[in-house]
Amino acid sequence: MKKTLLMIILCGMLLFGLSGCGETSTDTAGKVQVGVTYYNQTDTFLGELIDCFKNSLEEHNTGELEVTAMVREAAGSEKTQNEQVRELIDAGCNVLCVNLVDRADPSEIIDMARESDIPLIFFNREPVEEDMLQWEQTYYVGAPARQSGQMQGELAADVIRDGGVDRNGDGRIQYVILEGEADHQDAIIRTESVVNTLQEKGVELEKLDYQIANWNRAQAQNRMRQMIGQFHDEIELVLSNNDDMAMGAVDAYNALNYTEENRPVFFGVDGTAVGLQAVKDGDLAGTVYNDKEAQANVMAQLSVALVTGEGLDAIAFENERYIYVPYLKVDQENVDTFIERSEARPE
Repeated sequence: MKKTLLMIILCGMLLFGLSGCGETSTDTAGKVQVGVTYYNQTDTFLGELIDCFKNSLEEHNTGELEVTAMVREAAGSEKTQNEQVRELIDAGCNVLCVNLVDRADPSEIIDMARESDIPLIFFNREPVEEDMLQWEQTYYVGAPARQSGQMQGELAADVIRDGGVDRNGDGRIQYVILEGEADHQDAIIRTESVVNTLQEKGVELEKLDYQIANWNRAQAQNRMRQMIGQFHDEIELVLSNNDDMAMGAVDAYNALNYTEENRPVFFGVDGTAVGLQAVKDGDLAGTVYNDKEAQANVMAQLSVALVTGEGLDAIAFENERYIYVPYLKVDQENVDTFIERSEARPE
């Protein structure tokens, strides 16, 4: 009886051990499941960035590591985005990448990530510092907003210096601004820094108007038509917070059949495929390249490192939580280089 009882105990222990091995084999240690939610699919730059990010994640797939992504678009709704984050967590994602609908109110998303102990990477829309400090596993990947305005101002100053922009010859440049969003940090900083840079370069400015167009080409066309109706051919310079709105301004002049001699010069930001082609064609005098390839690469590297625990030392952080990728100036002299770079990206 004692021998029989001992055999039963030993068999039970063996079965328990085998069961434990089975659980280990299905563990997520070899899987990186990235949950992505972004604010609006109408944003051309974000669409291109998401495509680059998915391609970069695929490059981390190996025989020992499986990397997958679930991508959701929030259609501009904070409530929808919060629900998407919960869905992505419930689906088993072990790292989150969030492009905020409302950069000033990420607390619910941070709380969900912290409660589930899932690292959180904000991208493109930077939360305020106080929110970033709510949890130690919160990171940000983006570009320095002030630099985009400075570079746009430098591009515009070069063109103005070459002559032809001051059509009325009054020694001042009459300009309008198309701003991305009300109270959006990047939009405010871009607007301030481009104007400051032009003034520092010795350009005399006269602001005629500014309009909010929510990063959207169609809205920008409508806003630009309103300003043309008010100022007619007085506008000499259009400064836009992104390429889509700059192209909307060009659309407005095209629709009204303005000749080249009576148009202002246009500048954008982002270096989207459409924006780059517009620089090549001469519709835009310049843009500032928001390096989506580099941002996508570092987002993928960080996502994998946070899950696997390997490779974090190779990432250059600012203040332990932030990664900023520099902008690059684009004009007609170098635009072909950037077009080739974008076209080389896998579809």
